[in-house]
Amino acid sequence: MTAEISFEFFPPQSAEGLANLRTVRARLAMLEPTFFSVTYGAGGSTRERTFDIIMEIAAEGHAAAPHLSCVGSTRAGIREILDGYRDHGIRRLVALRGDLPSGMADAGEFRYANELVEFIRAETGDTFRIEVAAYPEWHPQAKSPRDDLLAFKRKVDAGADAAITQFFYNADAYAHFVAEARALGITIPIVPGIMPIGSFAKLARFADNSGAEIPRWMRKKFESYGDDTDSIRAFGLDVVTELCQRLLDLGAPGLHFYTLNQATLSMEIVRRLNLVR
Repeated sequence: MTAEISFEFFPPQSAEGLANLRTVRARLAMLEPTFFSVTYGAGGSTRERTFDIIMEIAAEGHAAAPHLSCVGSTRAGIREILDGYRDHGIRRLVALRGDLPSGMADAGEFRYANELVEFIRAETGDTFRIEVAAYPEWHPQAKSPRDDLLAFKRKVDAGADAAITQFFYNADAYAHFVAEARALGITIPIVPGIMPIGSFAKLARFADNSGAEIPRWMRKKFESYGDDTDSIRAFGLDVVTELCQRLLDLGAPGLHFYTLNQATLSMEIVRRLNLVR
């Protein structure tokens, strides 16, 4: 069976960014992804922009999966969002805890993602296919790997249908995480999140913020290229393609690409993997 692929976007802040995203989306649509997802800013700060882009994607005939985070939210507010998506035929959600915007102290009526998943199920039944986050290298705020795994299980027990992982570059971490999840009786698909590499400086910043590890050998190799952007991109393509192939060989059910609203790198990786339909 051919592995499923999906692509994630963030809501642009400018008209130029929105026009670029439409071009990117048209290119990636040629790969016939299972769905496109759209992120949701800290504390719901991009709520309207996320909704508008999801509506555009759906109008183009593609499956769309809005992110929905619960931190800083109320039950009434989440209910309103769910009603809006349901009324417009959206049938996928990515349910996350999310982050508080800088300066906001009120975490809202939900503390954790499992509470959001449970609320969605109570309000809407099986209307939505719910994706949740997973962390092969453990959530940076987790007390221990075991605590993080149990937190993941609570989301699954609350009604999650599938999981998308944080990006990582160590296939063994994914294999170990999946094995431990299966040992706990978790059977849902766990799809690796893939971050193509176009800029090492940007990658290092994302990794520092998310707790994802860049293996030392990769870091040293990138550093050796200095400002040679062509070599950085070429090495990044090789590394990520090899990672994806290993993950698929390990039985990963698909690949979810964090595109950063760009198409070229993700398309090339999919082409190299012979996943073009």
